[in-house]
This record gives sequence, structure tokens and C-alpha cells, in this order.
Amino acid sequence: MSYIEFFTNSPGWFIGSVFVIGLLVGSFLNVVIFRLPRRLNYHWARECRELLGHPADAGENPPPGLIVEPSHCPSCGHHIRFYENIPLLSFVLLGGQCSACGAGISLRYPAVEIFTALLSGMVAWKFGVTLATVYGLLFTWMLVAIAFIDLDTQLIPDNLSLPLLWGGLLVNIDYTFAPLRDAVIGAAVGYLLLWLIFHLFKLVTGKEGMGYGDFKLLAALGAWMGWQAIPMIILLSSVVGAVIGVFMMIFRRSDRGQAIPFGPFLAGAGWLAFVWGHEITAFYNKLTGMGA
Repeated sequence: MSYIEFFTNSPGWFIGSVFVIGLLVGSFLNVVIFRLPRRLNYHWARECRELLGHPADAGENPPPGLIVEPSHCPSCGHHIRFYENIPLLSFVLLGGQCSACGAGISLRYPAVEIFTALLSGMVAWKFGVTLATVYGLLFTWMLVAIAFIDLDTQLIPDNLSLPLLWGGLLVNIDYTFAPLRDAVIGAAVGYLLLWLIFHLFKLVTGKEGMGYGDFKLLAALGAWMGWQAIPMIILLSSVVGAVIGVFMMIFRRSDRGQAIPFGPFLAGAGWLAFVWGHEITAFYNKLTGMGA
């Protein structure tokens, strides 16, 4: 019996295996979320100095890369051994502390691992033992990285959003999630819609309401699901963003002019539409009587 046959006949084992893979990928995503923005800032600063004709800082070392350099404790620099870097388990066994200096390890790390694993398991449950699950997992993992990077830095790197966009178009060559025609239109509509809103908002208020990274992210979501998903994504992300913004102003006494990254809301709404778009539409039609 092949692995495909085994997992097809044992969906519980398949979902559990994908869950474990999600934990491992979540651990790597923690590295991406932390290191990628720092690498980009380093290279942007170097390029700016070169354009201005300023000498490079000889004593400046580049931040660690995403793969080669091992993880280390940010407090004492202790290199984390492989058995100290087992997703979730190591955090529990170490008591949430560095083994060398005792500094606390942020709950953010196991949270990202569990979150990624849960989303991965849901994708496996939804699409089963198919190639669509592989594509869906890659889509999910990219969105997790984008959402948390934007949450931390209000930056959506082109290094992630553009491969996600082109990946969506390539995946849909065979009509995996949407006809290629709808995917191309979805990418264009996603980008141009937020581009238009951005410039209208700036014209009226004189302020920039979002960044160009949001345009590219919505274009990528349109490329994966087709233009028909754009209204649902905009509605879900706007409602959740507005609710969270109100709560922040009430309970955290945030400044009304404080910027709130829109990328996490777009990513979350896009993932919901990707996995449960048809169910959400059917529920809405039933609720409003449009399906009668």
C-alpha cells in the first residue's frame, strides 16, 4: 500500500501528519518573521549609502540569514542546540526560558507554531490527500509570514507577496482553485481596487491610508481565488479591522491617528475565503433569503 492510499484510507493520520509538519514549518516561519525584515533593512540602508556616495560602515555586520546561521538567544547570544529547538516541546521542557541565561522566551514563538499547525491541519481536512492541499499549505504558510511581519513592522515584503501572486497564477493554469482567466482578472482587480481607494483617500484627507504592499497582497489573493472572491475578502477584512480598531481605541486608549496594519486582516480574510468561501457565501444567501 502506498503512502497516498494509506493516508486516503486514514484521514486522521493524514491530518495529524500535516499538523506535525505545520509545527515544524511554524518554527521556521518564526525565523523568517524575525530575520527577513532585518535583512531587508540592512540591504536597503547599504543601497541608500551607495546612492548617496557615502562610505559603507566597515564595522557593520549583516543580520543572520534565514537558513544557514543557527538560532541564538537574543539576550545572551547562546546558540540554540537542535534539541532546544523542537517546536512547542522544547518551549515546555525549558519552562519558557533560555537554558544558558534563564531569560524568558516569548510566547509568540510557540503561538506561531501552534497557529501554523492548526491552519495546516484545517487545509488538510478541507482538501484531503490531493495536490490542492500542497498548494493550500504553501499559500497558508506564506500568509502567516506576511501577516506577522506586517503586524511587527507595517511592511509586506515583495520577497513574499510577489512569489505568492505569481504562484497563484501558475497554480490556476490547470483550474485548481479558479479558472486562469478569473485568476488574472482577480490579480488586476485586487491591485487596482486598493490602488484606487488609496489615491481617493489621499486626495480627500491628504493622508496615506495603506501601503502598496496591501495592493500586492490583495492582487495575490485574487490570483489564487479569482476576482469573485475579492468582495468577500474586502468585506471580511474591513469589518474585522474596524472592530479591532474600535477595541484598541477603547481599551488601549490608542491614538485615533495611530496606524493599524491592514495586511493581517487581508491575510486572515483571504485564508477564510480560500478554505470556507463557498460555505460563507451559502450561509449569507440562506441568511438573507437570496438562496430561496
